[in-house]
Order: sequence, then structure tokens, then C-alpha cells
Amino acid sequence: MTTATAAPSGAPVSLTANRLPGWSIWAVVGVAFAISFAVFAIVALGNDGLGSFNFAGAVIVGMLLYIAFVVVLSLVAESRRHAMDRLMTGLVCTAFVLAVLPLVSLLWTVVSDGIVRFDAEFFTYSMRNVVGEGGGIVHAMWGTLLITLMATVISVPIGLMTSIYLVEYGNGGKTAKAITFFVDVMTGIPSIVAGLFIYSVFALLIGPGISMGFMGSLALSVLMIPVVVRGSEELLRIVPNELREASYALGVPKWLTILKVVLPTSIAGIVTSVMLAIARVIGETAPLLLTAGMTMGLNLNLFDGQMMTLPVFAYNEYMNQGTTPEASVSNAWGAALALILIVMVLNLVARLIAKFFAPKSR
Repeated sequence: MTTATAAPSGAPVSLTANRLPGWSIWAVVGVAFAISFAVFAIVALGNDGLGSFNFAGAVIVGMLLYIAFVVVLSLVAESRRHAMDRLMTGLVCTAFVLAVLPLVSLLWTVVSDGIVRFDAEFFTYSMRNVVGEGGGIVHAMWGTLLITLMATVISVPIGLMTSIYLVEYGNGGKTAKAITFFVDVMTGIPSIVAGLFIYSVFALLIGPGISMGFMGSLALSVLMIPVVVRGSEELLRIVPNELREASYALGVPKWLTILKVVLPTSIAGIVTSVMLAIARVIGETAPLLLTAGMTMGLNLNLFDGQMMTLPVFAYNEYMNQGTTPEASVSNAWGAALALILIVMVLNLVARLIAKFFAPKSR
């Protein structure tokens, strides 16, 4: 019978035997991407020059070469188990790259095409009496901010109180189940349906052909409310019941427990869910075309006249290019970049608010 030879007493036992050093993985990544980019560069030079270089294709092929190289190297230098681990890690990284590539491509396209119109005129002038080049988006920016702000003022109280009822008072009853069902249905409705609904209501009450900023806010609130309800509901449910029970044990009524214990505990997540709802609707175009309309001048009154928003401005500039197509397309890209920056600023403000109101830990 064969017996294993024990290590000499006091001899160090290596835990990294038959393992690739850490730098080798990065070396494999570098070799794989160098080969991939070199091949794609040669192909591009043979066609129309480096201007036709396929960056996304080079990255994907580089990831596939990395997986192949690292698996073979691991089989030779390590073991089958380590090779399988390297394979799964490579597949996960490849999936991450595939998910990030479209986002990076989108941001690069918007920034490179929209930065051309980022000047003082673009943010201080409207398009009133502008034919051809020039003009700006000040009217669309104010319209977007005012309409979205009003939609938030309408949606957040309704959505938050609905989620409080579902979590704290519904107790899984028939009413709570019905509300949950209709909220789920509203989450999936197309945005154009919300615009048609609000337009139809105002057409019956006031008359056909009516358009105003407040109608756009109502249409966006129809889309925001279910997002706020679902997000706030899940965050309220993860608040530990021990906190509620401790408050009840001190004789605090339920409404005050919700106001002083439950909501402050989950305020950071609730603010995040509200920001997700705002990001969901701030770029909508179809419902605002039906309800808020469009105008080339500045209008700050939500209850009188049509209002322009950034998504509608970008759509109008791209679809109606007029005598100067290049200038109109640049305006559209500039409006898109401004809209992205507004969403980024709102997210930063939301994080600061959530950090300020979150419970202080000691």
C-alpha cells in the first residue's frame, strides 16, 4: 500500500503551489487585446483607413481571445478545476463588457456630437424668430424642469402614501391586492397611452385642441406613480419590524411611528426610487407632444399655453431640419447632452439629500 510522504517538520507549506502569479492574468489580457486591436487595425487600413476601425468588435474579440488563452494556460500550469474557474470568471467579465459597451458608445456619441453647441448662446436664447443657425434651448430647459417638478410634486405624495398603506395598513387584504395589481399594470403601460388619457380628459372637460404644461405634468405623473409605489413599497418592507415594535412598546402611535421611525430609516432608498422615477419620465417625448405641445419661445406658466421640453425639442430639431440640416442636428444632440447632464445633477442632489436625512450612526 502506498503512503503519502509527510512534509518535513518545520518545512513551510506553500498555499499557492501550481497557481499562476497575479501579474500573468493582466499579461494575458494585454496580449489578447494587442492581437485583437492589431488585426482590426490592419483590416481597417485595408478598407477605408483607421476611420472605419471597429472598436466594439476589437474589444469583444479581445475578450474571447483572453478567455481562450487563460483557459489553456490554466490547464497547462494549474489544474482542470482552476481552468474552469478562470473560464467562468472570463465569461462574467465578458458579459460585463457587453453590457457596458452600448452605454459607453451612447455617451461617446452624445458627448462628441452635442458638445459642438455647448456655448453661451445655446443656454441663454430660445428659438423664437430663429431661422437657420443659432438659437438655444433655454425655453426647453425651463419647460423640462417645470413640468418634471410639477409631476414629482403630484406623484411622490400619492405614490409614497400608497406604499405606506400597502405595507403598514393593507395586511394583504383584497384592497391591497387590487391596488398592487393595478400598480403592476400601470408600470407596463406605454407612455403614449398616458398622454392620450390626459388629452382625452381635458378634451372632454375644456375642449379639443388644448395643450398646456400642466397636462404634460399629469401625463408624466401617471407614469411616475407606479414606479414610486413599487420602489417605496419594497424599501418600507425591509425596515426591521423590531424598530416598529420598540416604538409601539414606548406607547408611540402607529402614524407617528411611521413618520419618525419607518420613513427616516428608509429615506435614502425612497429618494433613490423617486430619482429613478424622475429619470424614467424626464426623457419622454410622445406624451408631451400630445399634452404640452411645442413652442419656440419661453413660457413659464404651466397653466397657460404650450411649453417646450428638451426631448420634444430634440425630436423637433431632428425631424424638421429646415434649410440648415447640420445646425438642426447639432441642436438635437446638444439638447440630448443637456438632458443627460440634468439627470446627472438631479442624481447627485438626491444622493446629498439622502445622505443628509439618513439616520445618523454612532
